[in-house]
Amino acid sequence: MIERTAKEIADMTNGTLGDTAYYQKKITGVTTDTRKIEKGQLFVPISGENFNGHTFAKAALEKGAAAVLWSAAEPDPPEHGAVIVVNDTLEALQQLASAYRKSINPKVVGVTGSNGKTTTKDMIYSILTTEYRVHKTQGNYNNHIGLPLTILDMPEETEIAILEMGMSAKGEIDFLTKLAKPDIAVITNIGDSHLLDLGSRENIADAKFEIANGLSKDGVLIYTGDEPLLADKVKNVAFALKSFGENKDNSYQISEIELGKEGTYFKLRDIEQPFYIPVLGKHNVRNALAAIAAANEFHVDLSRIAEGLTNLKMTGMRLEMLQMSDGLSIINDAYNASPTSMRAAIDLLQGMQGFRKKHLVLGDILELGKDEKMYHEQIGMEIDSSQIQFVYTYGKLGEYIANGANGNFQEGCVMHFDDKKALARELQNRTAPEDIVLIKASRGMKLEDVISHLKIS
Repeated sequence: MIERTAKEIADMTNGTLGDTAYYQKKITGVTTDTRKIEKGQLFVPISGENFNGHTFAKAALEKGAAAVLWSAAEPDPPEHGAVIVVNDTLEALQQLASAYRKSINPKVVGVTGSNGKTTTKDMIYSILTTEYRVHKTQGNYNNHIGLPLTILDMPEETEIAILEMGMSAKGEIDFLTKLAKPDIAVITNIGDSHLLDLGSRENIADAKFEIANGLSKDGVLIYTGDEPLLADKVKNVAFALKSFGENKDNSYQISEIELGKEGTYFKLRDIEQPFYIPVLGKHNVRNALAAIAAANEFHVDLSRIAEGLTNLKMTGMRLEMLQMSDGLSIINDAYNASPTSMRAAIDLLQGMQGFRKKHLVLGDILELGKDEKMYHEQIGMEIDSSQIQFVYTYGKLGEYIANGANGNFQEGCVMHFDDKKALARELQNRTAPEDIVLIKASRGMKLEDVISHLKIS
């Protein structure tokens, strides 16, 4: 992580440190949260509509912060301690990250997409760590605050940084990519997330393609070649292109897939090396293709790529296979959802073999806009009753999934709940050790609570 003197931090942020006694005070790391502050860190107060981080600056110093940033327009800065006055603390945080990134000058891989960006980031990281010193975005630190903090948490010796870039509106990825300046940019897919804010998949494609704005002429864009909305955008660009997917025109094309109980085996066209990922789903094979393409740009040997994918450690609640003490299998995919990713999860469960009964637990998909009820009902209508025996839904919009599914299932096989404990009790009564349960919904639904209730039932 960043280690600089207070004077150096002031210079990097175009700030002013009035008391020369603190010029050589050592700063190690940056935080915006006094609840997690560690001794020696720089505290950056962020202000919003309903909060003002400056009110915590004095407490930050008392808890051991080496210095704090302070917006010039704010009155009454702390009287004691290293206080660096800047025009705007958020802009100063971003400026500091940009300067630090430039001083270390690692290679940078930027990753965006409607779905799969965190999984793809984890895959790229797992592969590249077989040969390089790599730093990656932790958790959901992928916005205008999280990405600068990720950069500032990067060790000085980092050779490659993998930076996830999220968005909810046009222009946000443009800002992030110009801050990160990626050498390689990855677009995993164009889905339905953020329809509420952006209105159409075409607008979503425009917003995701902004990641290319930060690429140099020597950069490489790795993108899903099966997506028609990107076909025109990649014409006549100045940088190199690598595509992945199922179509034969892709640079990296899937040739074989075999689903196991806890992972997926696959091969690519023109590549003899077989691959295995300890995660389920055909859509995750596409994510792996993007990771393989990125690794090839760093000249990682195919055997090392296979090793990295085999040893993959996923961020939690993304198709996470759990084994209950009674033998019941649960796939926890409750981290987030969109219509695209929910359909992929349903397809996965429908294709899995070797289980007595399959149980599907679905909750609301949020931020879909005016057609949200239609999207949920369509998903329900697409569930195959010959492959899935029971459907359980939760939430106001989950009821529309149940409505759509009712036409395909016998009475009593589709159930809607407004209470997670009641849902868990029903699962407990209907499942057996040889069964499998898949759980998926948007993050705000916290549907993983169902698993907790199962454990204590």
